[in-house]
Amino acid sequence: MADSKKPIKLVSDNRQARFQYEILETFEAGIQLVGTEVKSIRAGKVNLRDGYVLIRNSEAWLLNVHISPYRDSAQFFNHEPKRDRKLLLHRKEIRTLIGKLEQQGLTLIPLKMYLKGSLVKVSLGLGRGKKLHDKRETIKRRQDSREMARALKHG
Repeated sequence: MADSKKPIKLVSDNRQARFQYEILETFEAGIQLVGTEVKSIRAGKVNLRDGYVLIRNSEAWLLNVHISPYRDSAQFFNHEPKRDRKLLLHRKEIRTLIGKLEQQGLTLIPLKMYLKGSLVKVSLGLGRGKKLHDKRETIKRRQDSREMARALKHG
């Protein structure tokens, strides 16, 4: 099956990231998991809110992402919920990320986790932190668009 034909099922979405950061570029990465983590992800037991990505020794690591322990497994076989997970990226992608993170002072954050066929993928966003006035502007723009839609609906 071609990559474009595989069905995509969204498991978790980090909506707070788009509010906290101005996303400049996105990347898709695989993630190295153990069996019980995959089962928990399929059940939708993932929290990306506090997660971030660090690059150590030319490897990308997903930190502070909570994947709940699989409830139908014995505690001995289960995983640690907030363990560091290795991201699977091409070496060339990692080099470009290192350059952008160091030179431009950007942050790499997980935006979405989804199943692509039978594989678990993470969408990463390269973003710059928003200032308070930018966040207020985002809230104001969102409220204005809601009010316009409401006015058009009631007409």
